[in-house]
Amino acid sequence: MSELPCSAAAERNKQAITGKLRELLPAQGSALEIASGTGQHVACFAAGLPQWTWQPSDYQAGALHVIAARIEHQAPDNVRAPRQLDVTSAPWFADLEPAPRFDLIFCANMLHISPWATCAGLMQGSARHLAPDGVLITYGPYLEDEFVTASSNLEFDRSLRARNPAWGIRRRMEVEAQAANVGLRLSARHAMPANNLLLVWRVAPDLN
Repeated sequence: MSELPCSAAAERNKQAITGKLRELLPAQGSALEIASGTGQHVACFAAGLPQWTWQPSDYQAGALHVIAARIEHQAPDNVRAPRQLDVTSAPWFADLEPAPRFDLIFCANMLHISPWATCAGLMQGSARHLAPDGVLITYGPYLEDEFVTASSNLEFDRSLRARNPAWGIRRRMEVEAQAANVGLRLSARHAMPANNLLLVWRVAPDLN
């Protein structure tokens, strides 16, 4: 395991996120994780919510063997083989029939380190692939008009934009607008450690 890539941020926040998921989710279900990266989150989620089935995915093909190796080492039997997934593609899982539906779609720390188009892609794909009463949960830093932004997040935003002008912490209201375009609404906002938010998105009631 020591030779596998490891995200320090994922290591710090995985237990806090797992605890919140256990509060919010039913005892069992099926989940798709977007942008699984090193696989640290999904491995922790699978152990903490053992009656859920987890489908990891990532845009980077090179990440898939890292996720698979971490899962194999930790041996959870409720994690499927990772799949390459570009959230801006339409439809997702074009090779599968019928198209899979998930009780949870989870995405952490992707929106601020990818082009803005991935936000629309995430919302559009989630609207297509959520099961009835399913939820999209996103995690990471956000800018919020009604709250003072932590200085650490402002500095992080500047550093991201310096690395790539297409990156940057997203305004929550703008993310909400993208969600509304496909019939999703923000149903809950949970403050998390290190000035992050866990946001819960559901299909708008009038579209159920």
